[in-house]
Amino acid sequence: MTQTYYPLFLSLMANKFVITVCFVVGVLFIKFLVISLIKHKYADNKRSKINVINNLVSVVLLIVVFNIWSAEMQKFAFSIAAFIVAIVLATREFIQCFIGFMYIISSRPYRTGDWIQVGDACGEVHSTDWMKLTLLEVNIDAYEYTGITLYLPNSKLITAPIKNLNFLKRYAMHHFTITRDGSVNPFIFIDRLYEKAHEYCEDFKDVAFRYNQLIENRLEINIAGPQPHIQVATSELGDTQVLVTIFCPTERAMAIEQALTADFMFMWFEQKALGIDFVNVPSER
Repeated sequence: MTQTYYPLFLSLMANKFVITVCFVVGVLFIKFLVISLIKHKYADNKRSKINVINNLVSVVLLIVVFNIWSAEMQKFAFSIAAFIVAIVLATREFIQCFIGFMYIISSRPYRTGDWIQVGDACGEVHSTDWMKLTLLEVNIDAYEYTGITLYLPNSKLITAPIKNLNFLKRYAMHHFTITRDGSVNPFIFIDRLYEKAHEYCEDFKDVAFRYNQLIENRLEINIAGPQPHIQVATSELGDTQVLVTIFCPTERAMAIEQALTADFMFMWFEQKALGIDFVNVPSER
């Protein structure tokens, strides 16, 4: 009889599942006896002692069970690690897009309707989801919509700088350059060009001043404007360059640029026809 059950007993003792169950049941039974003893023997501070016993039993169970199944757990961990690595590699772009979405939600560098620039892409924010940012492309040089819709993956928002250009929707610090040869001295008619610039900006001068102050107060910086500014310089080839800066409504920037360019060309060709090469340089503005 004993010889019949002895091999069965040995096989059960070699089975890790049986060993684990027996050990867990034995430890829990000992824990139950110890806690019962504490409850009957101690009148004060029972909770702390029971808590220590619970934590100790949990640690012992964890260590012993881990040692029993260490080989299997190691193989399982390698399999899980390989699976996770494969999943991460396959979904890397999606993960980066989701991280970019969480970054945008937490930092809020823009809102729907803002003009922004991400890398080389400029546009108005149409919508944002966990995968992409949708922009209505804007030609930032002409301050007008191109009719093109841009879809940027959110992963790009982490690596590329984001510029909020929302102030440009109403007023812009518009810069442009007029280049001519050096046959005419532009200082001859620069005062007349200033008068033309002030004339074109006269009807929105008060609003431009208030908006300029609003931007300075919000950003806590000093920006140029709102008065027009004209500067004369030379190019690398020795040609004359007139650099014009005006603070004006965005929708009127190109019209004012064309008007001042037309005035400059008229004055330049007028002086060239007269053949006047030199006058006293006016005082600095």
